[in-house]
Amino acid sequence: MNITKEQIDELNAVVKVAITKDDYQDKVESILKDYRKQANIPGFRKGQVPLGLIKKQYGKAVLVDEVNKLLQDNLNKYLTEEKLDVLGNPLPKQQDNFDWDKEEFDFEFELGLAPSFEVPLKTKKPITHYKIVADQKMIDEQVERLQKQYGKLVGKSEVGKKDELSGTFKNEKEEIDHKSILELDKVASKKAINSLVGKKVGDVVTLNTKGLLKENYLLASALGIPAEKAKNLNINVDFEIAEINERELAPLNQELFDKLYGPDTIKLVKELKDRIKTDSEKQFEQQAEQKLLNDITEYFIDNTKFQLPSDFLTRWIQMTGEEPLTPEQATAEYEKSEKGLRYQLIEGKIIKDHNISIEFEELKDYAKGFIKTQMAQFGQMDPKEEELDNIAARVLGNQDEVRRLSEQLMSQKLLQLYKEKVNLKTKEVTYENFVKEVYG
Repeated sequence: MNITKEQIDELNAVVKVAITKDDYQDKVESILKDYRKQANIPGFRKGQVPLGLIKKQYGKAVLVDEVNKLLQDNLNKYLTEEKLDVLGNPLPKQQDNFDWDKEEFDFEFELGLAPSFEVPLKTKKPITHYKIVADQKMIDEQVERLQKQYGKLVGKSEVGKKDELSGTFKNEKEEIDHKSILELDKVASKKAINSLVGKKVGDVVTLNTKGLLKENYLLASALGIPAEKAKNLNINVDFEIAEINERELAPLNQELFDKLYGPDTIKLVKELKDRIKTDSEKQFEQQAEQKLLNDITEYFIDNTKFQLPSDFLTRWIQMTGEEPLTPEQATAEYEKSEKGLRYQLIEGKIIKDHNISIEFEELKDYAKGFIKTQMAQFGQMDPKEEELDNIAARVLGNQDEVRRLSEQLMSQKLLQLYKEKVNLKTKEVTYENFVKEVYG
């Protein structure tokens, strides 16, 4: 067998594979002899069928199968030995007059090659690294939420501006008939609040859904409809009041502190507020880190310039999908996937250049930390090491979980590298301002 490569340009090449009779003959003969031993053909005893008949019946199929195996094994070996960084898989070139009756075969495969490029981590433009702080307003609102959560409901005869109403939303045309709780401090529409205040149990109030609640996601839950339907919904709904309650705030005392954090962990209101600030900012840090990783990723995609073998990749997409695609469909698919492919190459280059790797023990420790965090959410604050080892072993026995955890750990390692190398500027913001800047 002879394999040669013809370089078309920096991103495209053709590999030619020449297979002779000597490459496959012994294997084909061996298989056909095994067929002969097992063949049951009327008129012949088992194992006594003439080899010529076996060849006539099975020879072509065995030949084709063995030549294809030879092709795949040796082509993959060649790509590995030559250290060719290919994109997609080799595409066989069409040969209209190919003849399996010949003894020697020539095959050609097109290759799309990964481009050469550099990724300097020291960015020209500084990238914002947000430090999200919990301001006094947020802390006070969280304290009030906790007081409400652990407070008690007191029944009322007439609706006030901060009451909770149980009732049913109805709109016959839209097939809405849903029992719900309407908290007036979550109602954005002043007109709606004015319509409700002073009403009594049994009264029906017509409300418009557009801008009714402060958060869009609350409307779908209140009406019992899909989120997609609730988006931009502008209809009138009737709300029949079944119950009116005022939520009496729980007092800020030791009983509440113990319910929240365990006996005698918190003793003063200041300590409660400090704990809320610390816990909130720890959660905010995860969002800020993800934002930083996303921004750096976008920067590298936008500023790392290299060409891709787009024609090859488009044809590869067209030919290797579950169903055949038209050239137009393949082009559209390539355009959708190009950005992701670019970052895969950029990320791979960064990992290689900076010798970043994941050892099994690192992955195991990361999995144990993840498991420990989940257990803490269910009140298991101090699990035994043996228990963590056993659970981690089960988790790491699942290849999908291994892949997921490996990707998360690699993201952490990349982020740490970026923090050391990338040109960053720290910006301190409240969570409210972070949301405005990032999400608009």
